[in-house]
Amino acid sequence: MTGSLFYVEGSKLLLPEAFRFVFDRELIRAFRLQNFLTLVVIEASRQLGGKMALADDATMQEIAQLIGREVREVDPLGRADRGVLGIVLMDADYEHAMHVINRIVVRIDNYEFPAALQIAISAACYPTHAVDAESLKRQAMARPIVRRGGNQSPAN
Repeated sequence: MTGSLFYVEGSKLLLPEAFRFVFDRELIRAFRLQNFLTLVVIEASRQLGGKMALADDATMQEIAQLIGREVREVDPLGRADRGVLGIVLMDADYEHAMHVINRIVVRIDNYEFPAALQIAISAACYPTHAVDAESLKRQAMARPIVRRGGNQSPAN
């Protein structure tokens, strides 16, 4: 298999199928080694024609490049779904994950997006909040930590 089957071309951002695969494998590893693992979910949307729409792939890649500097090389970062990025913080309990999330929030707050975005960041920890992949995803989406809106350049 070539790298293009796993990553968005020209980046270290995992494609959705690859992210799900890596997430599942890391969850199994955390169970086997009795380690913590935290799933961080970043959802971005913008207002289009009076309705909220999930951010497009190019915007999500821009966000991934921006926050990628705050995540360790060993922590998988990928598109979890349309308009959603996922980060698997390996060997990180919820308290330690909050340090990473705070750095991500600062990075996002100090960045001027070309168009206004609403960004929500949430997280859930294995085994604290859930013990299987689907439950951990649901718990992460249900646990909003930060909601930011309107990050845009002064020209807009």
